[in-house]
Amino acid sequence: MPESQNIEWKQGWRDEYLKWICGFANAKGGKIYIGKDDKGNVVGLEDYKRLMDDIPNKITSGLGLVCDVNLHQEASKYYIEIEVHPHDVPISFHGKYHFRSGSTKQELQGVALNEFLLRKSGKTWDDVTEPSASLDDIDEKAVEAFKKGAVKSGRLPQVENENDILQIFENLRLTKDGKLKRSAVLLFGKDPRNFYINAYVKIGKFGKSDDDLLSQEVIECNAFELANQTLEILDKKYFTKSISYDGLHRVETTEYPYEAIRETLLNAIVHRQYMGAPIQISLYDDKIMVWNFGTLLEPMTFEDLKHKHASHPRNPILADVFFKGGLIESWGRGTLKIIDECHAAGLPTPEISEMTGGIVVTIYKDIYNEKHLASLNLNERQLKAVLYVKEKKSISNSIYQDLCDVSKATASRDLTELTEKHMLLKRTGEVGAGTVYKLIGS
Repeated sequence: MPESQNIEWKQGWRDEYLKWICGFANAKGGKIYIGKDDKGNVVGLEDYKRLMDDIPNKITSGLGLVCDVNLHQEASKYYIEIEVHPHDVPISFHGKYHFRSGSTKQELQGVALNEFLLRKSGKTWDDVTEPSASLDDIDEKAVEAFKKGAVKSGRLPQVENENDILQIFENLRLTKDGKLKRSAVLLFGKDPRNFYINAYVKIGKFGKSDDDLLSQEVIECNAFELANQTLEILDKKYFTKSISYDGLHRVETTEYPYEAIRETLLNAIVHRQYMGAPIQISLYDDKIMVWNFGTLLEPMTFEDLKHKHASHPRNPILADVFFKGGLIESWGRGTLKIIDECHAAGLPTPEISEMTGGIVVTIYKDIYNEKHLASLNLNERQLKAVLYVKEKKSISNSIYQDLCDVSKATASRDLTELTEKHMLLKRTGEVGAGTVYKLIGS
């Protein structure tokens, strides 16, 4: 039984372990074993009788909890099991709140503490009323844009003939007792930054390093218009386009798939913590990075995002209005759509990871163009083979031999370099005659 999200081993008892019990109670519960080393081996307790009296009393007096405290014996050695159940109400220890995340305990502070207390009370940040806001702060044009999207998507057709904004907001759960919620101000406000200073998007174009800032931009508007306005600026000022012709028709292809960038922005808007930093978009020669403040909510993992998964939006009211307004297609498919759009455009699989208290989505450009490949010092055979794979989707050792008129040994050496040194291709299929090579991310 390894130490994990729900298991903690301690060789002896210290009163500071009440923090761990507090953390388990605020998360999913768990068990603490007293009398085991860090590998889970029983080392035994000399004072187990006293501890069996002291520990329950300390838990009750220090945390206000009742836990199951059990004595066990293994090979004449005694150890204590403390079983902590999850609690719906927040539990504090000496006025501080602790939380079990993964195999570590953290003390909740600032934005994280605020969000934790809200969720324990059955609310989310976007569900709280904004007492100083009124309909005078609402942009009617944004509401009209929402109505058109809701009718077009077929998700709220009855809104077409409703002209009373307050009634529309009540139907969307954007009000409580006649007061606007934070979600209403964010979604449709004339200037949400009057209320939430970090509710904007920041764009930065960088050179060869993060110290080399070439240009920057700030986009300030309500959440319902934010993704489209940001995309418009990216498209006009930052994205380059390649030109080709289909017969007499001119075809422009952007360096990043439009829908992947749009979905990434919508995800950032819905899932960010609004009391933290703004959404930040960093553009480099080979990639674009979209960062938003706030980590994944339990029990989601980054691996879950690569597959079909249940939706856990940090701001469910924002997500619901986005869905009804036709901005997002369905809950829980955003990351899959980003990945699919990149693959369809021939780009590598985007990376989704945690960075400096937030989540960053990194989308890479087409690294399989001749200009970039020429910078990698590939030999002519390898360059020819990569472009072949880009067109034909895969290549085998035997096809490489025929394509480049080389021996099997030379083909194997070239292909190994392309997979292990240059990371341009990946091996798939069975070892031997069944092995084929494909583009990374395909």
